[in-house]
Amino acid sequence: MPEATAQLNAVPLMSPSVGRGAELAVVVPTFNERDNVRAITQALETALEGIRFEIVFVDDDSGDGTRDVMAELAEAKNNIRVIHRIGRRGLSTAVTEGMLSTTAPYIAVIDADLQHDETALRPMLELLRADEADLVVGSRYTEGGGVGSWDASRVRVSSTATKLARLITSTDITDPMSGFFAITRQAFNNSVRELSGQGYKILLDIVASAPAPMRIREVPYQFRNRQAGESKLDALIIWEYLLLLVDKLVGHIVPARFLSFMFIGGLGVFVHMAVLSTLVAVQYPPFLWAQATATGIAMIFNFFVNNTLTYRDRRLKGFVPLARGLLVFMIVCSVGAVANVGIAGYLFSAFHYGWLTAGLSGIAVGVVWNYAATSVFTWKAR
Repeated sequence: MPEATAQLNAVPLMSPSVGRGAELAVVVPTFNERDNVRAITQALETALEGIRFEIVFVDDDSGDGTRDVMAELAEAKNNIRVIHRIGRRGLSTAVTEGMLSTTAPYIAVIDADLQHDETALRPMLELLRADEADLVVGSRYTEGGGVGSWDASRVRVSSTATKLARLITSTDITDPMSGFFAITRQAFNNSVRELSGQGYKILLDIVASAPAPMRIREVPYQFRNRQAGESKLDALIIWEYLLLLVDKLVGHIVPARFLSFMFIGGLGVFVHMAVLSTLVAVQYPPFLWAQATATGIAMIFNFFVNNTLTYRDRRLKGFVPLARGLLVFMIVCSVGAVANVGIAGYLFSAFHYGWLTAGLSGIAVGVVWNYAATSVFTWKAR
């Protein structure tokens, strides 16, 4: 018998889950967590002994062999399932798909990196069973909780994000940024159709999307250091978090992704003018060539920044996809520029609109075209 299989069989499968539906589904989103999935499985089996539960791994097409380990686990144990996502990225949407895939009456979410304390799941479930809450949050900031070895800067960022969370929810939660929680099936069903799916903060998204205030309780836990692998958090998480806030505030009027596209387009104007003014100052090349050069550089800037920020969940990678995407983007935006000028000129000459109104109308048409067309042709959803 191979060593890996022997190790798996050494961990007993909880007999209460055999032949009966799971009472609790534990959703574990993963991306390149090969060295952690076996450990989190064993930790959950120990913490939830005697409870009918299942583990739903949702993997965003890991390239490090994570799914191979999951396949071994799923073959050895009948309460483990794996959802393999291709062409989709993002913790929030991964968790949502995992929660939708199960019929368990209670659902928990925990990271695969062992930073969350799995022993807190039992008291979370007990509160839901007793109908004392619709949602139970694992909190680092309530009495008995802690952030472990975080440095001062990370504490400040977390504190600021927690304060900003109050812009979109009036519920008093000490740790709305937590990625560790348990919820009833009904409470999740009430929120799921309004979820934005932006970024990493699925808990905040669920609470802000609820049609009525939830009954929320908190269970303290001590945040632990990552056991293996690399952290997925980076500076862009802040941008995704801001997009989530914007989406919950005005997303019912204007999509947050569109606002991001517009903002980056505004930055592109500054890039354009900076390049143009520099070329004009050195008197080379002639103005029309300088204008064309500035336009091209601004388009390139807009493409790469939108690829990184606005369409992070669909971002293009690799030389060929990036080159193809840039070409399509520039073609689409060129059509938008023609539409901009055409509409503005038509309104100015045919309807005698003022230059400002005509100009702004042309810009609006161009921006809407660029956003809609690039969403379809450059960053199409897969």
